Amino acid sequence: MDPDTELFYDFSPFLLQYKSGRVKRLIPTDFVPASHEPSTGITTRDVVIDPNVGLTARLYMPDISNHQQTNTEKLPVLIFIHGGGFVLQSTFSSFYHGFVSSLISKARVLAVSVDYCLAPEHPLPAAYDDSFTALKWVLSNCQSGPDPWLSCHGDSDRVFMAGDSAGGNIAHNAVARAGMEGIKIKGLVLMHPYFWGKDPVESETIEPEIMTGAAKSWNFVCAGAFDIDHPCVNPMGPRGGLETLGCKGVLVTVAEKDHFREWGKAYVEGLKKSAWCGEAELHVSEGEEHVFFLVKQHSEKAVKEMEMVVAFLNR
Repeated sequence: MDPDTELFYDFSPFLLQYKSGRVKRLIPTDFVPASHEPSTGITTRDVVIDPNVGLTARLYMPDISNHQQTNTEKLPVLIFIHGGGFVLQSTFSSFYHGFVSSLISKARVLAVSVDYCLAPEHPLPAAYDDSFTALKWVLSNCQSGPDPWLSCHGDSDRVFMAGDSAGGNIAHNAVARAGMEGIKIKGLVLMHPYFWGKDPVESETIEPEIMTGAAKSWNFVCAGAFDIDHPCVNPMGPRGGLETLGCKGVLVTVAEKDHFREWGKAYVEGLKKSAWCGEAELHVSEGEEHVFFLVKQHSEKAVKEMEMVVAFLNR
């Protein structure tokens, strides 16, 4: 058979990979150019963080025309990591551009939305490395430049990292690595984060086929580099991974009808019981599905979740 058409892995509804290595993504991703948005006053521009690996990002500057800016009145900085099962989506898609723009307009923070390398072409830990590189780039530019937005307006003492779904997993791993290297930021926001493990969490009941499927898909996105109980996917597990988290506060949001719900709750409880020195809190959206806030942004519960995140970023 032709290896370019013979299936190697079926990761529906996300993608198909063939034995030749060819990848067919089943959900298209569009592109929204950087611009100035008169309705919100937000201006965006794209930057290259690391040309060696093609790491790029989109910067979001809120409208500061009505606010006096001085060296002591800089803006909090949010580093955002998009979701998509480690294999889909982009910082530059209308899906995530719209969400981040909405968040920035409400929180009035400077944002850096990271376009990390996707699996399976770049299996984990590539996305972890990219996000940690972005974190160091942001901190360096807030302190000494040369990026003009970050150096003039970014407060290096108020840097946050956030992500949804797989992006939450990636954000956690970047901040955990930061802590191990002596770097500490102000906060971490994990929205419906992707955590998993070999066995269900506490009283959780999940069908065996879902557990098996999750283990297989995890093996696929990391090309077998990490088992399903590795700290990068199960930091609450027997091998730990929470005590070195390099931030002062954590907000985790989960949804009642999400398979990852109990794992997010266990993450918060694990932090509270660990040697990590910080404050962790949990927000639960009853009756909702995984990342509902992306597809129902104007619903009452999505607005409430956004308000929780905004309040956390503005402490």
